[in-house]
Amino acid sequence: MVAAVIVGDEREVFIPDLTGNFPLGRSSLRGVRLVHTHLKDEPLTLDDLTDLALLRLDYIAAIGVGPDGLPKTLYTANLMPYTEGGNELNYEVHGPTPFHRMNIFMDETVKALEEEMGRAIVRDVNDSRERAVLVSVGKKPIEEQKESLAELRELARSADVNVLDTVCQRIAKLNPKYLVGSGKLKELIITALRKEATLLIFNIDLTPTQIREIGAITELKVIDRTQLILDIFASRALSRDGKVQVELAQLRYLKPRLSGKGSSMSRLMGGIGGKGPGETKLEADRRKIDKRIAHLEKELNSLTKGRKERRRKRAGSGIPIISIAGYTNAGKSTLLNALTQSTTPVEDKLFATLDTATRRLRFPRERDTVLTDTVGFIEELPKELMRAFKATLEEMEDADLLVHLVDISDEGFVRRMDAVEDILGELELDEIPRLLVFNKADMVDPVIVTNLAKRYDAVAISALDKATLRPLTTAMEESLWGQNKSKLN
Repeated sequence: MVAAVIVGDEREVFIPDLTGNFPLGRSSLRGVRLVHTHLKDEPLTLDDLTDLALLRLDYIAAIGVGPDGLPKTLYTANLMPYTEGGNELNYEVHGPTPFHRMNIFMDETVKALEEEMGRAIVRDVNDSRERAVLVSVGKKPIEEQKESLAELRELARSADVNVLDTVCQRIAKLNPKYLVGSGKLKELIITALRKEATLLIFNIDLTPTQIREIGAITELKVIDRTQLILDIFASRALSRDGKVQVELAQLRYLKPRLSGKGSSMSRLMGGIGGKGPGETKLEADRRKIDKRIAHLEKELNSLTKGRKERRRKRAGSGIPIISIAGYTNAGKSTLLNALTQSTTPVEDKLFATLDTATRRLRFPRERDTVLTDTVGFIEELPKELMRAFKATLEEMEDADLLVHLVDISDEGFVRRMDAVEDILGELELDEIPRLLVFNKADMVDPVIVTNLAKRYDAVAISALDKATLRPLTTAMEESLWGQNKSKLN
């Protein structure tokens, strides 16, 4: 049955959104067939075949016109199931066929193609996770972009996203509309189609226009690194304090992206599973968003007063405070558990724990200290999170010693060390004495560990091996004894 006929001109055919009127957008094919003319009786072009793939057309046909202006030849093509190692554009071309001998049973042909494509699905249909293609675009050297993609993959894993593929491009100038050039965008769409992706995650912040335009042309959910991190925080925040700060950060991030979204605003909130304020009224106008932000800020101020009172009592006790700081997944919670025999939740994921944990630590000389584990840092920490979590990180202001924990097994540990130092400087905590500790030393050649520890004046440990912690506790005790002798007497 023909539901609609759309007529274009010699330049283009505009296909409006028909999803509200006709059953388009099926699993593999769109339900749209394109027929156009080739005035010089030439075969289907590469642009024709690219459109066939990008638009998921049922069929594309070109009618070759003869010198007399009458239909002469028919050229057609249809998509084929994507296969591993197959052509980038997996299609089948038919013709040339004399126009008057055309004999295509279109409904039966399309139905057979749909069934064949359905049988070709190799993914686990019971896996309900988002399926994502990660995209790195920028002016940085390609090696740095690959490292950024590796971290983005780990962030996606923390958000329980199934990463299907990655796309990396170094460009001199970012496209203000699509971020990438038209050729790379087509490649990205084809990759997403072949992998049956549902989500595109970019490693840099996108403008509202880019989110809208890329989403419209790819018909996929589009988020950036900042929203991915916000989604992770939304799913992992447990305390009331953490939940308030995360929702506040999400609303501040999303407020400028509400403009002009209309009924589709909900696509912006909670990119991974609709967490956090995605469950509230996203269609609310800016006034309501502002009102919610004001309410959360007031609640956060109240919670901050409670934290300050607890900090004041700890400071009045005369017991020194040690704060563990470091890049996310450096092993801070594992170290806290090992030193204090506690059971703080631990996972091998980025931002596995978000809420500050405080435990009592007793040194061998019967001296006590308070040990705190803070939220992990990350390179280019989203400013929305920095602002929201600044109150929590202010707890480190009272620390007598900062233990900067570094995952020495990470190839980019130096850059991550610098990222942590930059954030500490931004928080004006760089004047607090600190002790550099290289964790996961058991995963690196001992000679390399020894040389690096000497070079950076660090203590090398493995938080999973308590036998390696004695030098650390000795170093912490000596640091505190030398800097605040009265607290340890």
